[in-house]
Amino acid sequence: MTGQDDAKRHFPENSAPGRDDRFRPSAGDVARQRRGPQRVAVVGAGMVGLSTAWFLRERGVDVEVVEREHVAAGSSWGNAGWLAPALTTPLPEPAVLRYGLRAVLDPGSPVYVPISLRANLWRFLVGFARHCTTRRWRSAMGTFQGVNRQALDAFDELTAGGVTAPTHVADPFLVCFTDSSEREHLLEELAELERLGQKTGFDLLTGERAREHAPILTEHVGAAVALHGQRFIHPPQYLTALAESVRERGGGLTEGRKVHDVRDDGRGVLVRSDGGEHRYDAVVLATGAWLPELARPFGVRVPVQAGRGYSFTVPARHLPDGPIYLPVQRVACTPLGDRLRIAGMMEFRDADEPLDHRRVRAIVNAVRPFLRDVDLDDRHDEWVGSRPCTPDGLPLVGPTSSPRVFAAGGHGMWGIVLGPLTGRLLADAVVGGEAPSGLHPFRPVR
Repeated sequence: MTGQDDAKRHFPENSAPGRDDRFRPSAGDVARQRRGPQRVAVVGAGMVGLSTAWFLRERGVDVEVVEREHVAAGSSWGNAGWLAPALTTPLPEPAVLRYGLRAVLDPGSPVYVPISLRANLWRFLVGFARHCTTRRWRSAMGTFQGVNRQALDAFDELTAGGVTAPTHVADPFLVCFTDSSEREHLLEELAELERLGQKTGFDLLTGERAREHAPILTEHVGAAVALHGQRFIHPPQYLTALAESVRERGGGLTEGRKVHDVRDDGRGVLVRSDGGEHRYDAVVLATGAWLPELARPFGVRVPVQAGRGYSFTVPARHLPDGPIYLPVQRVACTPLGDRLRIAGMMEFRDADEPLDHRRVRAIVNAVRPFLRDVDLDDRHDEWVGSRPCTPDGLPLVGPTSSPRVFAAGGHGMWGIVLGPLTGRLLADAVVGGEAPSGLHPFRPVR
């Protein structure tokens, strides 16, 4: 995607001694943790992995990023690009269960679960349903609000450190409904966030006022909420700039190299990839929906299910100044350059399955009544990406059962907005040998 082959750096060769499955730190290991690891591999070049590499370089660590495809190849590329803490809430919520079994089995539903006999899918779904209660949502939201308050500051630190792609102010950020009764659920969530200490400024708009802000909206919009203090990015451009900043700071980045195995031998971490086996002081696993493949041997038992999202871009006569969200339809619209990106769907399916054009048509049918002067048939960049979802809606960030192996994933829909903060906190954990208190609720071995 980024044409960066000339800048690729390869790992040095090392031997491969045996493995100690007990992961008991030796006296030498304790000493190394005190002074911090000198060489760290980051597996995965999405927002989370690149942010972690950037902040590790900021702390003077020699970093190598290895990516099986290319920068932002997973869910970081085609998402809506929202930096919206006001909407960053746990995915399991009571409203999801209200869809009912018939709805989630309908290919046209915003939340779709194809019939499957896979045991790991049903394990995830049972755990997910168990967390779709008001009590558990409030508990998880109490955890989220702590990181939401810091999320945009981490982007500002990246900007100050040389990441050239901008974050755009979204004022207002329009959340649109057919009538005022539909927006009551959002207002209840905003009130709950304020009670927890995360205050968000907003205005209530009529449909007419919403169209004054965004003429792209039709009369089908009868009410809206204008959120303040939110931002958005152009995901491919931002990830490209972040990768370049990692390189400019002396970090290594190798694309097109799949990691097959990670082992802790008691003296370091051995990473076996298509390019051979190499040794590091520590490794960060930031492989998104594929996290269990490498993290399971290190005690990470929380299921990670691909929640696949779809997107495409279309031309519009009047692009909005900022994002537009249709929460009932679960469709997001974001201006990217001279086109409008439209994204939606939560499809619980295998991460590597091909794009299903029925999902694209479902999004088109859902959004068509709300947008005017948009050519929904002139679609470019049709895309599907696998967001890594956990049953409790909380990410998996921090040390595993090995003191040298760290996990960074499971953010669901919020890997973009929380990615830089995740990288900053995790870099502190890797360098300091102890996870910051802010990471405790997200511990991978919970």
